[in-house]
Amino acid sequence: MLKYKKLSVLFLGLLIVIFVSIYTLLNRRTLPVITPRDVNPELVDSLVQHIGYKHKIAPFAFTNQNGKKITNKAYEGKIYVADFFFTTCQTICPKMTDNMVWLQDKIKDNPKVKLLSHSVFPNEDTVEVLKKYAIEKGVLDEKWNLVTGDQKEIYKIARQSYLVVKTGKPEELYDMVHTENFVLVDQKGRIRGFYNGLNIDKTVKGEKNLTQLVADIEWLSEKD
Repeated sequence: MLKYKKLSVLFLGLLIVIFVSIYTLLNRRTLPVITPRDVNPELVDSLVQHIGYKHKIAPFAFTNQNGKKITNKAYEGKIYVADFFFTTCQTICPKMTDNMVWLQDKIKDNPKVKLLSHSVFPNEDTVEVLKKYAIEKGVLDEKWNLVTGDQKEIYKIARQSYLVVKTGKPEELYDMVHTENFVLVDQKGRIRGFYNGLNIDKTVKGEKNLTQLVADIEWLSEKD
């Protein structure tokens, strides 16, 4: 009888361990690493379509609203959100910028997180123009860089690193780059998600909103 009791206890213990393990696996928060292979081929430059988990944001060097040179070194070991805009845009940019201001307020006290906005009209968006825009929008210099620079380099990083531009004809390579995507980049320079920069909390099938972005940033922050 004692033998059967011991076996029953062991069996019950095993069931509890299995149940807890399954529950943990089902409820574990995960955030995939996004590679060129995971993205619509139309959004991936042919030069990087073959790259798997080694895909990272390429080194860069641009100039911010204060005339300071900003390179990828400034974002090493940081979580950051990147987007593309231009100051004179009258369509989606104002809403995107307002939502980035909203996001800035959410992450301003988190030293692990920064923001990065690239102008797609860098010749018009000079340092002086970006500075005026930054002041108008309430940009915190220590958290958010608005950058200008070489047009080809900005378009190249949009297409080959951030994977946010549809591949067009060769002669269209340097046409205007502009999407509503906010791109979440982790501490290792890897893409972890795309989010609709026009949508704070609305649920749209197939899209992530900015409320989800805040949650994902918090999750990444806890993993560091």
